[in-house]
Amino acid sequence: MTPPPSLQDLINTVHQDAPTGDALDQLSTAAAAVAELEDTSDALLGHFVDRCRREGRSWSEISGALGVTKQAVHKRFASSMADKIIASTPSPTFERFTDRTRKTLAAAIRIAQDQGLRQASSAHLLLGLYTQPEGVAAEALAEMDVSRETVEAAILAAAAQTGKATPEGTAESDRSKADSGGEPGAPSATRLTPDGRRVLRDALAVALEQGHNYIGTEHLLLALYRDPGSPGAAILIAAGATEREATAYVAELLRGFRKPPTA
Repeated sequence: MTPPPSLQDLINTVHQDAPTGDALDQLSTAAAAVAELEDTSDALLGHFVDRCRREGRSWSEISGALGVTKQAVHKRFASSMADKIIASTPSPTFERFTDRTRKTLAAAIRIAQDQGLRQASSAHLLLGLYTQPEGVAAEALAEMDVSRETVEAAILAAAAQTGKATPEGTAESDRSKADSGGEPGAPSATRLTPDGRRVLRDALAVALEQGHNYIGTEHLLLALYRDPGSPGAAILIAAGATEREATAYVAELLRGFRKPPTA
């Protein structure tokens, strides 16, 4: 294996690239070099992690080769893999989404339209989870004592506080487009706000982290926490439902869905 640059090689490079011989200038140059090296090393590992996944290698095998825990591999590479999957898709597709998740998205869009809004936010996605009471997310929310009424009240209060006006006829226009394009309220990333679309991206990342080849309502719920400043996350946090608590309930509920091994 070709040896990487030695410490002295890197020091010499910093001395050469720094604008002056001042120690602070050299420190700033060294910091930039370290950041670039970190990005390159992450990209290198990410390339071969992607290859392993494409060849069907498990997260356990990958974590063993890297000498770290499976959880550490998930957190380090799942988000970047989600970005690559989304970037490689010409238009948003929902084949990874379960039927309940599709219905949740459609419900969130209809809820937003009923409020006269053009797009559904992460808060509407949170509210949409309650339309699938048998889903893992709805059960986890019930365990955390976050009621549908609480979420509805928070959404209405936020709307009243911002007083944001919607262009006249927007909701009707969107309904007409939905009617002309198929089932009204069918899932469409274009009908989500930027924070709503981030939930879909983060739901894919959560699913990859957990080694799942589908995106369920539980992944949507946990994805809401990935953007703490979003309306959906703010409602959950204000209700006292922490990410750690939600993750624990989801894990417990998923264990209950799994069949015990046969003897």
